[in-house]
Amino acid sequence: MRIVAHAAVQERESVPSASPPAMTPSGTALSVAVGYASHTGKRRDNEDFCGFVTPGEAELETKGILLAVADGVSASGVGREAAEYAVRSVLSDYYATPDTWEVARSLDRVVDAANRWLVAQGTARRQSAGMATTLSALVLRGSRYHVAHVGDTRVYRLAKDDFVQLTTDHVWDRPDMRHVLRRAVGLDPHLSVDYTDGPLHARDMFLLCSDGVWEPLGAQRMRQLLTEHADPQQAAKALVESALAAGGADNATAMVARVERVSVRSWRDMLDAGRHLRVPPRLKPGQRIDDFEVMELLHESRATLLYRVRSTKTGEMLALKTLQPVLEGDSTSYQGLLAEEWLSKRIVSDLFPQVVPVTGDARAHLYYTMSYHAGATLQAQLDRGRHFAVGEVIRLGAQVAKGLGVLHRLSILHRDVKPANLLQEEGGRLRILDLGVALAAGVPYPELHGNAGTPSYMAPELFAGTAASAQTDIYAAGVTLFHLLTRRYPYGEVEPFQTPRFGEPTPPTRYRPDIPRWLENLLLRAVARDPRQRFETAEELLVALERGDAQPVAPPQAIPLVHDRVTRWQAIAALLLALDLLLLYAFLIR
Repeated sequence: MRIVAHAAVQERESVPSASPPAMTPSGTALSVAVGYASHTGKRRDNEDFCGFVTPGEAELETKGILLAVADGVSASGVGREAAEYAVRSVLSDYYATPDTWEVARSLDRVVDAANRWLVAQGTARRQSAGMATTLSALVLRGSRYHVAHVGDTRVYRLAKDDFVQLTTDHVWDRPDMRHVLRRAVGLDPHLSVDYTDGPLHARDMFLLCSDGVWEPLGAQRMRQLLTEHADPQQAAKALVESALAAGGADNATAMVARVERVSVRSWRDMLDAGRHLRVPPRLKPGQRIDDFEVMELLHESRATLLYRVRSTKTGEMLALKTLQPVLEGDSTSYQGLLAEEWLSKRIVSDLFPQVVPVTGDARAHLYYTMSYHAGATLQAQLDRGRHFAVGEVIRLGAQVAKGLGVLHRLSILHRDVKPANLLQEEGGRLRILDLGVALAAGVPYPELHGNAGTPSYMAPELFAGTAASAQTDIYAAGVTLFHLLTRRYPYGEVEPFQTPRFGEPTPPTRYRPDIPRWLENLLLRAVARDPRQRFETAEELLVALERGDAQPVAPPQAIPLVHDRVTRWQAIAALLLALDLLLLYAFLIR
């Protein structure tokens, strides 16, 4: 990954006329040419700063191409420092955010971090008081563009004959205050950033510029210059020079990006890169699959098989996951397994098995490998008749909450938390298994977006068609702990294809009196019918488990009769029936 950043530091200085190369040589990947120019103008210092990133092919697919321009607040005396810090930090930190995050969330996180740093500098250093800057950032990824914006730098898009301003200036709406910013990075601890996005097409041109360019030129002249200069570097240079020739006295900075080719590879294509691989036949101990010897079958479901294998190269024991042979050629199943591998690679935590990459040349079949951990699932232990002590369930619950916290910070929902997907190693460590139906915001798979999971562990709102959320994972974790303690379910067992009715949950102490009151309150809150009464985050659940009776949580409030939909209508029907009987009685006694 290459970061290109620039600001003119001497009067009459501008960037070289040589155009930077197109960013991506691949014949199917997004390709963009970028040009930039910056000039001090009639001011003593140039407080503008701009830059862009040339990512590698993998980052190009997951994160895209990022460009940014900033204009430091002159009154602060450290405007250049603020602008440079904002641009450099966004350019570098954006690519460090998880691949599973959506573009807007990644930008929001890094812009907020830059804002907090600038605010802190202004508070700690007297000479840095008022250290602030505008910031406009553009991400081009796949077949869409994304814009993040604060201040009065601007982003324009020229698509065929349409020249559109994509940003709104954050200045005071008074003629005498048009140059006074209402919003800027570093101006206020609570920063509000504008985000927008839209479709991307080949030959689209984008212009990021400071007010030293757009103010003296106007929209019509800028559009004319972009139309006349197809080369981005020549266009950027012409825009800056024309702004100065038109009487512009401010720093003038322009960045121009021309889309040479939109990516024809979608997320589906990237995750479906293994569609040419064949599903292996059902394997027996001693058989070989590529560079692995099968030791035993660990688990099988309707769709998948999990083997313990040994690498013939390193001797390492691994787990190998593949599809059932009958699913050969089933595109949805292929996509699901590949999506699971993609997500699993991005989870770096000792609470999950870790993916062990296999190079494409060494893999002739459809599967992926991960670290192997000896032990038994909690469901297998229940099936063997094991009874879990209260203290052990609390410790297991804390590990589940930590694991869910890891997933949720990556914007991943597990959607199938249950004892069968929780492996307890021989030393007691817990591992969360099976991301087969997990969802991430950055992996838009329509086939996997329907509500999935095991019915008895699915939250009430899922049966009503509500989308999965962090609260539905927390609900499943609560049911899991409830079941480990009591071997029962708070609302009774739910069979597949059943449409259950949810009344009030049964207190776990009815089945197991030794459960402390604080833990009962915690479990009832985790499995509350109303998701608003559950723990808001996995971290909140973890804290409640760790504090225990030292700081117990309150039980969820009973849902009033008027708020219980089923009961409400039953009550109304009963009231109407009573009224009818009363009227009938009055009629008969006349």
